[in-house]
Amino acid sequence: MNILLTGKPGVGKSTVIQKVIGKIGIEGVSGFWSLEIRVKGRRVGFSIQTTDGAVGTLAHVDNTEGPRVGNYVVSTKDIEEIAIPALRHARESSKIIIIDEIAAMELQSPLFAPEVRRCLDTGRVVGTLQMHSGTFQDEVREHPDTILLHITLENRNSIPAKVFSLL
Repeated sequence: MNILLTGKPGVGKSTVIQKVIGKIGIEGVSGFWSLEIRVKGRRVGFSIQTTDGAVGTLAHVDNTEGPRVGNYVVSTKDIEEIAIPALRHARESSKIIIIDEIAAMELQSPLFAPEVRRCLDTGRVVGTLQMHSGTFQDEVREHPDTILLHITLENRNSIPAKVFSLL
């Protein structure tokens, strides 16, 4: 069964993913997560980090090449050279596939959605899904064997235990 977390930006979806990984242990999971890049308290971008330690830039305000999403320019190169190989590896060798996040920035790579579909078909994904509707995001919401948990400020502390119990 796939477990996907959704909610408003900044509500704690990625934090829940980190807590779940902490409970499971890094040996049982593979994939990637995104973290904010902040300079002097201001968010200037997002990094990609894989469970095996690879790090790249998902998007940054100072990037000059790539598609623009809001204030950020997306690094499709890092998505394709870091995030997607991590998902392929996870699909082939891990109990749980971590995908943080399925959203507009990641979807700027034409290779991302097909790899996410393959991962979802395994029924072993724990990830986050952008709350906004979009053709692919709606497809993911309707994928069989997928439970969608909506995170709010009120319930975010109880969600890691719920995810862990579902696993």
